[in-house]
Amino acid sequence: MSGLYVHIPWCVRKCPYCDFNSHVSQSALPVADYVRALQADFAVERERGPLALRSVYFGGGTPSLFPPSAFAEVLSAVGVTPDMEVTMEANPGTVEAAGDMRAYKDAGINRVSLGAQSFDDAQLRRLGRIHDGQEVERAAAAVHAAGFAEFNIDVMFGLPGQTVAQALGDLRCAMALGPTHISWYQLAIEPGTAFARRPPRLPAVDLQADMAEAGQALLAAAGFARYEVSAYARPGSQARHNLNYWTFGDYIGIGAGAHGKRSGRRGIVRTAKLPKPARYLQDQSATDAPVDAESLPVEFMMNALRLADGVPESLFEERTGLAFGVIEGTVRRLREEGLARDGRLALTPFGYRHLDAVVARFLDCAAA
Repeated sequence: MSGLYVHIPWCVRKCPYCDFNSHVSQSALPVADYVRALQADFAVERERGPLALRSVYFGGGTPSLFPPSAFAEVLSAVGVTPDMEVTMEANPGTVEAAGDMRAYKDAGINRVSLGAQSFDDAQLRRLGRIHDGQEVERAAAAVHAAGFAEFNIDVMFGLPGQTVAQALGDLRCAMALGPTHISWYQLAIEPGTAFARRPPRLPAVDLQADMAEAGQALLAAAGFARYEVSAYARPGSQARHNLNYWTFGDYIGIGAGAHGKRSGRRGIVRTAKLPKPARYLQDQSATDAPVDAESLPVEFMMNALRLADGVPESLFEERTGLAFGVIEGTVRRLREEGLARDGRLALTPFGYRHLDAVVARFLDCAAA
């Protein structure tokens, strides 16, 4: 089974922390032309090999800038079945009314991910967001009124000048809106962003760690189980599309700058589409890059170990085509050091707190 990622690259404004392939349009969006390009792109992907899709994810950019009819046309070409998870990212500043959200649901969307980031208006201005805290509340109300059973809210912590109390205040505001899933993640300064060029003054590392720990406890007390580094869900509401990434599953990417991963008899190949929307509208061809066997161990573990419960040992061979012996020595040493659990490819609580350092250990695993 695999997932389909659909990239819609336009935003009202580029956020200073964002390193995604997103573009501010100075004119009306070419919705009809882009939908046709997505349909042509998917047709080519279908010709490349069989697709057993279990999820579709519309990411951006700001997908909610596109009208419901655009999603209906894309999903019609994909051939969505009732058991698929179909997610749309939405910016609170572009969600105007419950009627609009009902139209997205009628178009085939069954899960909404709302990019709140904060409920503090001053912080939202620093982050370059186009909405305020009240718009997040109105957008959440629209999602509920439309009848979406699955609803995620993104919330950041470690914001400029933020205290632990303020970070937890944002989290409480998010939980009060009744989501089934919360993405609680730390602001990172990524290369090439406006924040990288003019870095804001962030809280000290120890203070950020306090925020993370306190937030995890608050989420757990409210019934949100942590199943991935930054993902917390009520029972049965884990993000199926993202779980496919973290278990090193295959996925197809369509849209400007979209990436994909395919496994076959000749190994694993990563694909990428042209990133500039204007060029993509003219050419939906993909650039293929085979994944060398030497990098597979660390790529697999970089994803799998993000999961709180890890994955079965057998999944390593199934997803990489490599013998478990390639990583067995490293896994054994991690277990001896109390960093990894027995019986699965999973970390102990101590190992989970040092995830990046643990993953780096697999750089030394060379495939024979």
